[in-house]
Formats: sequence, C-alpha cells, structure tokens
Amino acid sequence: MLSRSPPPPVPSSAFRPDWDIFCKVIDNFGDIGVCWRLARQLAGERQLRVRLWVDDLETFRVLCPQVDPTLSIQAVQAIEVRRWETSLVTPAPARVVLETFACRIPETFVEAMAGQSPAPLWINLDHLSAEAWVPGFHMLPSPHPRLPLAKYFFFPGFGSATGGLLRERDLLLRRQQFLGSGELQAAFWRRAGCAPPAAHNLLLSLFAYQHAPIGELLQRCEHAATPVCCLAPLSGTLTALESYAGRALGAGNVVRRGTLEIRVLPFLEQDLYDRLLWLCDVNFVRGEDSFVRAQWAARPMVWQIYPQQEAAHFAKLDAFLDIHCAGLPATSAAAVRGLWHAWNSGRVDAGPWQRFASQLPALREHALRWQEKLARQADLSTRLLRFVRSKL
Repeated sequence: MLSRSPPPPVPSSAFRPDWDIFCKVIDNFGDIGVCWRLARQLAGERQLRVRLWVDDLETFRVLCPQVDPTLSIQAVQAIEVRRWETSLVTPAPARVVLETFACRIPETFVEAMAGQSPAPLWINLDHLSAEAWVPGFHMLPSPHPRLPLAKYFFFPGFGSATGGLLRERDLLLRRQQFLGSGELQAAFWRRAGCAPPAAHNLLLSLFAYQHAPIGELLQRCEHAATPVCCLAPLSGTLTALESYAGRALGAGNVVRRGTLEIRVLPFLEQDLYDRLLWLCDVNFVRGEDSFVRAQWAARPMVWQIYPQQEAAHFAKLDAFLDIHCAGLPATSAAAVRGLWHAWNSGRVDAGPWQRFASQLPALREHALRWQEKLARQADLSTRLLRFVRSKL
C-alpha cells in the first residue's frame, strides 16, 4: 500500500508570528490574490513567520486548493491560515500587523495591539495607483483616536517614492526559462487541458469583469486579418462567453467563428496564470493582481480598472496611461488609450481594436522596456521590510 504523507501541523495557539496579514475577499480573487502572493513571498524568501487571516476560505481554496475551508486554523505552504470570523479569538498580535485595502481589523485585535509593549507596527496596504497624490501620502501615520497606536499608510506604486510592486526574486528568471523551454510550455498546455494553438495565431488571454464588452471584442476578432485564439480561464467572463456562443460552456470547450477560436480553460492557480500571460500576445486583465502580473509578463495588455461611482476610476486609469505611454510613438500611444478607454467604457467597435492590433510590434518592444524599467526598482516586499526596520 502507498503511505500517505502526514498532514501539516496545526499551529499552536502560543505561536506568535512575525507578521499578521488581514484580508477580506471583496472582489473574488483580487484582494486575496495580492495577500497570498505577499504572504508566500515573506515566508518563502524572507523566512518570516506569517499568519494570514481570511474571511472567505471557500474563495481562497479556488486560488489555493490546499486550503481546507472547514478548518479555522491550518498550515498552508509554511503560512498559518486562520478564518477571520465575527467572534474572533484574539491571539497575541504579531510584531507587524498588515491591514490590506482598508479592511478594518477587529477592534478587539486593535486593543490587544495597544496592550503590547512595544506595540506592533500597524500598516494599511492600500490600493495600487499611479495618481500624482500618492507619493505625498505614502508612509504617513494616522493616530488612533483613542488608543496609543498609529496606522501607517503604504501605497504600492510605480515610482521610487511609493511602495513599489509585488515581484518575487526569481520571477523574471522563471519567465525567461519558461519561454526558452518547449518542455515547460508543453507541460503548461497539458495542465490547461488542450493542445498548443497553431503557431500563426494571435494568442489573447481574457480575464475581465462581467460588464466588459466581451461580446463586441469577440465579434471584432471574428474578422481579424490574423487568426485569434482567445484563451479564457474559468472566471466571471463565462456568462458573456456563453451569451456569445449561444450555449453553456465549461472548461475544455471550444468555440469557433470566422478567424476566431475561443478556448475555455480551467481555473488557473497563480503560477499557471503567470505562464499563460507569458505565452500570450495580448493580455486582457482586470483589477490589481492580474494587472501587475501582466506588466511583469512584458506583453501588450489591456487593463479593465475596478469601476467606481461617477466614473471616478477614469482618473486613475489616465494617470497610469500618462506614465505608461510616455515612451511610445504618438500613433501607438493613441491606439493604447483608445482601446483601454473603449474597453472600460463598455463599447468596443472595430476602430479601437484594429488600431491597437496594427501597433502590436511597437507595443511588444514597449512592454519589454516597461518591464525592465520597473524591474530596476525595489519590489514591494523589500520596501515594506525597509519601512518596518526603520520603525521597529
């Protein structure tokens, strides 16, 4: 008989980690995607003891199948994972407490922080933005109105005066090795459940919010001069794909119309999703986590930003476009702006897509230069740890 490996040990209640990270799953995988990447990096690269609090373990399990949503406390990849419950039993807080995206950690936990001497360093990891006001607010403290604590605001960003971007130490090397290995690429396609697309196809990955004009984009691709293979991992885009196809779809299904082929892939864990981005010619991404990973993929991309009331998100979109397009020829920059605005406005006619596709050679070169520019800067975890050392 085959012997089973013993389950990972359940962390002791006396265990006090180096970091507490709190995450509320608001928009499916965006928040937990960022928190899980950061937790893994702190534990794996920095050998820090990390305790990750998550309020929705069912969603987390989709991203990380090792998670058991029935357990309140478990060890996953050397990280203590705890269910964030209403009736939270408060253990001793870590030396660093990271509140992500203003998720408002429980007041009982805050009081426990205030009761420690010295008090933990309390950081709010905010949303990524290229807006001009970000450097002025980065690392500023906000005193607690009642307790002897201060919360520091840490803003990810694209310049040296911000918190930087999530990037593992070996990420770019892994990308280079993958793209240079037919064996690794073949293994990816086996995991994705399909054969590699024909070499002459334009590969397009699709990850978007449900209100994106997905059907209109696909109609434009039906008549493209170069055949398009749209690779769509299972996500919220499935409803729009089914509407376009006129039938129910699932992982492994293929839809063909004109010069367009759509392949529905299974849900891809983070490492596999990175590989999909590395392989594709154009990546449609959304939110924050996949947006950052698309930039490390060094491929042309189209970003669907998280929508806000009164179209306030367009200021954030344009702030990024201003810095991202700065090194592009005017025609290429106009093509990027045109398609990104059309995609985020909910309407894609033939013009924006055709102009964008015609500029792909220039956009490929620009995507690589942009990645190299960002890679010369310190990553988010490095900047976080520098800040922690300056305060503790």
